[in-house]
Formats: sequence, structure tokens, C-alpha cells
Amino acid sequence: MTFLNNPMLTTEEVAEKLLGCLLISQHGETKTSGWIVETEAYVGVIDEACHSFEGKRTPRLESMYKEAGTLYVYQMHTHKMLNVVTRSSKEPEAVLIRAIEPFEGVSVLEDRRNKTGVQATDGPGKLTKAMAVSMADNGSVADAPPVYIDTSTRRLPERIELSSRIGIPNKGQWTDALLRYSVRGNPYVSRRK
Repeated sequence: MTFLNNPMLTTEEVAEKLLGCLLISQHGETKTSGWIVETEAYVGVIDEACHSFEGKRTPRLESMYKEAGTLYVYQMHTHKMLNVVTRSSKEPEAVLIRAIEPFEGVSVLEDRRNKTGVQATDGPGKLTKAMAVSMADNGSVADAPPVYIDTSTRRLPERIELSSRIGIPNKGQWTDALLRYSVRGNPYVSRRK
């Protein structure tokens, strides 16, 4: 068992522990990866910004109600968003992976986005396009291909910065809650508040 499928950890703890882990996408012979440098915690039925707020349950949200270590992928506009479910099926909570620093297959990541450098993966929709994450990955496990997180190969951040989540207006205390975790000073962290 890794921290990804340990429902005893809080979602906030998982969001922090994911920083520095390697996110890997293996599609056929093409392997791409990047160090996770930014995450956001969504703490379930009490969190007005969380999809499962007040126990909302729809077919689209079914993966949120699976066990810890399940990937929850949803589409927002034209972008896929990659999340890791963190708690039990009775506690639908997850961590959004917001940004990665490319490690393997950098030219592939950049080609898929038609962008170079920081702009290739400095946001949740950008990184999923660069890593070819699709809706087919929704509901799969976070520790096995094709899209998975290697928690054994970790680049520990020197400093972690907490801030409020991006794009969460009009959600009361949840708008300003410090649930965004990032590697301080890393240029791949998405927009600053």
C-alpha cells in the first residue's frame, strides 16, 4: 500500500505528498512523465467547490465514490482534469493535479501541446493534453499504466507553498481556503493569484 490508496490520510496530506512524485503516461511505446509541482485538495461533501458537495452523485461523478487511489477524470470545456480519489467510497474526496515539470518525453509533451517550455504543462488542462490523458482513464487505478503515479521515485520539494485554489469564486469560506499546494519557486506552477 502506498499513500495513494491509504484512506487513513487526509486529502490535504495526499495533496502535499503528491508534490515531487512522478506522473507517468504510457501509451503504446510512447512514455511521458513529469514531476508533480502543484495540486489542489477537494474535501468532499462539506466543500462547496467539490463536485461531491452535499453528497451529489451522478454518473459523471461515479469515480469520486470509488476507493482511494482511483483516477477521477472529468472534462471542463475542452480540457480533461486529472484527479486522484483520496478517501473511502463513503467520503468522496480527491486531489486535482494542476501542474507538472516535464521529465521524460519532453519533445512529445511539447508536440502534443504545440507549446514549448513552461507553457506545455503549467496547468491542469495543459498537462492532460500533453500526457494524452483521456476520459478512458477515468476510474482506473493511480498506480498502474497507462496513466499512473510513481510514489517511490520522489523529488522532495525544498519548500511547499499553500494558497487558495484557482477559479473558485463565490464559495464562501472555500473560496479562500488554503487547499492549493505548490513547489515554491518552480516555474511550472500555474498562474499565481
